[in-house]
Amino acid sequence: MLILVSIFVICHMVFVRAVLGESSIWQTEFVTFSVIAATFLGSPYILLTGGHVAVDLVPLMVTNPTRRLMFLGGYAVALAFVGFYLVASVPWWLEAWHSGQTTPSIWKARLWIPYAAVPVGLFLLCLQMITDMVLVATGRQLPFGLSPEEGL
Repeated sequence: MLILVSIFVICHMVFVRAVLGESSIWQTEFVTFSVIAATFLGSPYILLTGGHVAVDLVPLMVTNPTRRLMFLGGYAVALAFVGFYLVASVPWWLEAWHSGQTTPSIWKARLWIPYAAVPVGLFLLCLQMITDMVLVATGRQLPFGLSPEEGL
């Protein structure tokens, strides 16, 4: 939805600048913040649905127990990275909240609103990663979505 709204806002900006000959005030910032928010808030859904790019050549070459270990190890490293980023983003968002930071443009958008998408999206991504790890560790989900029979 955020991307669709961004497309509409870009069209509005082009109309205002090219047809009406006026300057745009808020459109560029809005589109930038919307696309970033869509990225962070959409990442848990992409992980859930398997919409990310996956190279499964090595998992196809190993046995199912090794796949499980590879999956859990890879997710543990990714969870540590995302968790670190989450912990670092909360003070950043809180600073914008408490200090009342705004954009330098004439629009003066309050920065805590778009900044909130980062810790919220990362928190949801961490939850999705933990869920996937528990499902694979308990055998309720196949690692990398590959059945034990699949392989090279």
